[in-house]
Amino acid sequence: MTEDFGRQCLLARRFCERGVRFVQVTHSDSEVQWDQHGNLYQGHTKNAAEVDKPIAGLLKDLKSRGLLEDTLVIWGGEFGRTPTAQGNNGRDHNPHGFTVWMAGGGVKGGMAYGATDDYGYYAERDKMHVHDLHATILHLLGLDHERLTFRYAGRDFRLTDVDGHVAKAILA
Repeated sequence: MTEDFGRQCLLARRFCERGVRFVQVTHSDSEVQWDQHGNLYQGHTKNAAEVDKPIAGLLKDLKSRGLLEDTLVIWGGEFGRTPTAQGNNGRDHNPHGFTVWMAGGGVKGGMAYGATDDYGYYAERDKMHVHDLHATILHLLGLDHERLTFRYAGRDFRLTDVDGHVAKAILA
């Protein structure tokens, strides 16, 4: 059940050992996607069972080899999920509150940043816009997001647009 994703995590660790700077590991299943608007409980139970141990193994491997302090691991999806049901057994997209976790690479360990309201619908405390997330990731990679600017149609553009603040509270 964990073989495919576990193999990818093992390869990711080996790439990191050999100096590959950016590695992406993805989990997908042609029958059960993470983007579930139905059959949520069964699908997410299956998907989580396939990724939990390999992710833990990857983090443990990186740490035991002294690579975690210099390797930023990011886990995320496309959206959060609404706290209310969609149909009989699903949930819709929630762009107002979602989870991304990071480990290693200059991030404080064992902490949570931000919170949603009591219903889990709207971000309420320490809100982080996607521009802030990008600015923080770029900072952790040693890049100043404000200097990644290009001019187009008479306007300066950057990945973090005209916003984007580094979330200093999560930095180690």
